[in-house]
Amino acid sequence: MTTQAPTRESLIETIRETIEKKNVELLHMQFVDLEGMLKHVTITAEQLDQAVNGKTMFDGSSITGFTPINQSDLYLSPDLTTFAVLPWTEEEGYSEARFLCSVKNPDGSDFEGDPRNILKKTVKRAADKGYSISVGPELEFFLFDTDEHGEPTMRTQDAGGYFEPSPKDDGEKVRLAIYKALRMMGFTIEASHHEVAVGQHEINFKYSDALGSADAATTYKWVVKTVAKQFGLHATFMPKPLGGANGNGMHVNMSLFDIEKQENSFYNEDDKNALSKTAYHFIAGLLDNVKDFVAITNPLVNSYKRLVPGYEAPCYIAWSASNRSALVRIPATRGPGTRVEIRCPDPSANPYLAFAVIASAGLDGVENEIECPVSVDADIFSMSSAEIKERAIENLPTSLEDAINRFETGAIGRKTLGDHAFEEYIELKRSEWDDFRTSVHPWEVASYQSKF
Repeated sequence: MTTQAPTRESLIETIRETIEKKNVELLHMQFVDLEGMLKHVTITAEQLDQAVNGKTMFDGSSITGFTPINQSDLYLSPDLTTFAVLPWTEEEGYSEARFLCSVKNPDGSDFEGDPRNILKKTVKRAADKGYSISVGPELEFFLFDTDEHGEPTMRTQDAGGYFEPSPKDDGEKVRLAIYKALRMMGFTIEASHHEVAVGQHEINFKYSDALGSADAATTYKWVVKTVAKQFGLHATFMPKPLGGANGNGMHVNMSLFDIEKQENSFYNEDDKNALSKTAYHFIAGLLDNVKDFVAITNPLVNSYKRLVPGYEAPCYIAWSASNRSALVRIPATRGPGTRVEIRCPDPSANPYLAFAVIASAGLDGVENEIECPVSVDADIFSMSSAEIKERAIENLPTSLEDAINRFETGAIGRKTLGDHAFEEYIELKRSEWDDFRTSVHPWEVASYQSKF
């Protein structure tokens, strides 16, 4: 029996009751900029009616990738389902809460540069084809000590390895505090553990619809950083903070559900891999478009220092039903849990844009019935260059410059983001690359100053 979604009126009433019960005084109206950086404006709880009716205005010209100064007024439209009391603010007779918001123009239409609105367009595209999109991201992070000024150092707080417990994993107590905060904010946590590199951690939360998962990933990053700071630590989602060690990934598990049949569209028990034609077309769409969207899923100069052989991060364009060296793999679960996992994204990506381009690429494969290539089940990392060439296995772009060039000339970026965000994103990333390209780095000084 399908559970009826709560009405807007019932949601507002529940929010009012929580505000009264928890003595909420301040409401943080949150949204993200083009890079996925969380922003908020804070209002009092007495302004709840104004807030839920989308009357909170802000200056869009001061937000990265938003509006010019002569068209700066924008409004925040809160998603009532994202209301949450912030556990670290609770004290006797006082607390604070937040909403995640979409951004509106003064006339009430969706602002095209808002990443949340961009993902909603992709969700609608899928719905028009009879599908809902389910997403389960896995975000890794490092914990570093801070100095006497609270600035991050390069010292990790533990010497643990993959799945190691305390006492080697001194970050266990931090993960426990993060777990408690997330649970209090409505998350369902499925696993928490130390990752491969020293100081590296992962906490997995339950999958949801595409928008809900992007909201959760954004909230998760904020909570992790906030709680870590309470322990005098700095949490970073930087893709490759330590040379010679594994980097931070954001594996994205995605599936399409048939809305009418209420079943997973990727599952077919009669296939040798228990995958449907829809799944194979979706995989083909990812492989066909990945070079053109990796600038979104791996958006930093530093991202491409993670995408190298030897550290479990995929850099070769291939798929497999099990092989973790492939870009796309199919986790072992079948039936309702059948899903495709793309392993190149990293957690510095804007989750809204990342999920949008991944889903858009997969839908392209489904709509155009792109033929899926043969799977590569051998360990690609152990293959010689000649064998990789013989199998026609291509490489992902190796720098942000290469990725931006592909993004600009490919079709998937503009199609998914729309003209405004597409052009703003390219300008932003070209500026970032030029800044890196023209800077003199310590490696250059160490390598060349005394030699030449």
